[in-house]
Amino acid sequence: MDHAKGQSRFPPPQSEDSLLIEALLGVIRALRREYDASAQDVGLTLSRARALSQLARMEGATQAELADALGIEAPTVKRQIDALERDGFLERRGLAGDARKRALFLTDRARSAKVSHFMERLRGEILSGLTADERRQIARSLALIAE
Repeated sequence: MDHAKGQSRFPPPQSEDSLLIEALLGVIRALRREYDASAQDVGLTLSRARALSQLARMEGATQAELADALGIEAPTVKRQIDALERDGFLERRGLAGDARKRALFLTDRARSAKVSHFMERLRGEILSGLTADERRQIARSLALIAE
């Protein structure tokens, strides 16, 4: 407390909304740290691991379809795809009926147990302290916030 002015040198307590936003940002930072460490163990960045994980659920998708599923711009996903192809994690194949489009497929390297299961394992570890009901409620709340 600044005795001369009667004021604290610390800001006043934050509102509940501010505390919620700070908590969300803290979760984002913690998740990123955890994902980055795990992704590096298998030779990937978080963004590339996320792209592979999504592609595993939609093999044969085009670059535009993958970008849409990830919620990112096509040029961003193109850079990730280029790197993943260069590093042997995926391959582009011609799309039947449209010579201009290329379908994306995982390679054996991407399907290896170490790569294909680390995201699921990591999610399980991060969420292990939550019940199924708590997970559903958090997912609903976060979906509302994201809208």
